[in-house]
Amino acid sequence: MVMVVVVVVVVVVVIVVVVAVIVVVLIVVVEVVVVVAAVVVVVVVVVVVVVVVVVVVVVVVVVVVVVVVVVVVVAVAEAVAVATAAAVAAAVAAAVAVTAAAAVIEQL
Repeated sequence: MVMVVVVVVVVVVVIVVVVAVIVVVLIVVVEVVVVVAAVVVVVVVVVVVVVVVVVVVVVVVVVVVVVVVVVVVVAVAEAVAVATAAAVAAAVAAAVAVTAAAAVIEQL
C-alpha cells in the first residue's frame, strides 16, 4: 500500500514538474516572440523615419535649387533687359546726333 502511495506521489510530482516546465518554456517562447516583434516594430519605425527624413531633405534641396535657378534666370533676364534698353537708348541718341549733324551740315 505504501508503495502504491509512493508511486502515485512520484507520478503526480513528475506530472506537475513536466507541466511546470512546459508552462515555463511556453512563457519564455511568448516573451521571445514579443521581444522580437517589438524589435521588428522599432526597426520598421526607424526605417520609415529615415526614409521620410531623406525624402524631406531631397524635396528641400530640390526646392532650393529651383529657387536659385529661378533667381539667377530672373537676374540674367533683368540684366539683358537693362543692356537692351541702354543699347536702344544709345542707338536713338546716335540717330538724333546724326540727324542733328546732318541738319547743321545742310545749313552750311
